[in-house]
Amino acid sequence: MYTLKKSLGQHFLRDENMVRRIIHSLQEHSFSRLLEVGPGGGALTKHLLQMPGIDFKAVELDNEKVDYLENTYPAIKGKIINDSILDISAPFDEPFTIIGNFPYNISSQILFKILEWKDKVEGMTGMFQKEVAQRVAAGPGSKTYGILSVLVQAFFEVSYLFEVHEQCFTPPPKVKSAVIRLLPRKQRLQIENEKQFFTLVKTAFNQRRKTLRNAVKALFDEETLRMPVFDKRAEQLSVDDFVELNKLRGY
Repeated sequence: MYTLKKSLGQHFLRDENMVRRIIHSLQEHSFSRLLEVGPGGGALTKHLLQMPGIDFKAVELDNEKVDYLENTYPAIKGKIINDSILDISAPFDEPFTIIGNFPYNISSQILFKILEWKDKVEGMTGMFQKEVAQRVAAGPGSKTYGILSVLVQAFFEVSYLFEVHEQCFTPPPKVKSAVIRLLPRKQRLQIENEKQFFTLVKTAFNQRRKTLRNAVKALFDEETLRMPVFDKRAEQLSVDDFVELNKLRGY
C-alpha cells in the first residue's frame, strides 16, 4: 500500500458516498480538460479516469503515491506530473478545470496559484479546511472576510457547497473540511493593473483594525486620502469598492 505523510498534510478521503458527491458537483458544469491536484490514494482519481472524452492530468509531489497510482490504476500512466502544484506551469494550453482534496498546509498558496492561472481556469471544485473555505466565500462585514475573499471573488464566483465530516478521512484531520466551487465571473471586473490591485487589497487587510486612511496611506496622495471612503476599514468594502479604490491610484 502506501504511508501517509504528515509533512505533506496527507488526509485521504475514504468515504465513497462523499467521493460520489464531490464527483457529482464537479460534473454539474461541463469540461473537457481536467487537472486533479494531489490524487494521493486515488479516491477521486478512479472515477475521474473513467470519464469519457476528458483530457485528464494529475499533479502529485509524493513519489510513493505516484508509484501506487500507476500500479493500481494503469490508465493514469503518462498523465501524472510528479511535482508540486506550486512549482508547475499551467498543465494545458487551453482552458481547464481543477479538482482536488487540497493539502491543507498549502491551501492558501494553491488558491493564489489558481489566481495566477485564472485566465485558463474555467472551474474549480475543491476541498479545503473549513476555515479557509469560509474565508474564500465570506462577504463584507464578516470577521472571516479578508485578502483571500476579495482577490478570489474579484475573478471568480464562489459557491460554498457542503461540509465534510472528519471521519470521512484517513487519518481524520483535527479540523473541519468543506467543498467549494469557483467559476469565472460572468461579468469580469475592469481591473486595469492587477498587480497594483493585489498590493492594495493586501495592504488594506494587513492592518484591518485601522481605517483605510491609516492602513493604505503609503499608496495614495494626501488629497485623495481626504475622501470619505478612507474613513472605513477594509472589511467594510465590497470587491467592487476595492476595484474603484484601485482606480484612484492611477496606473
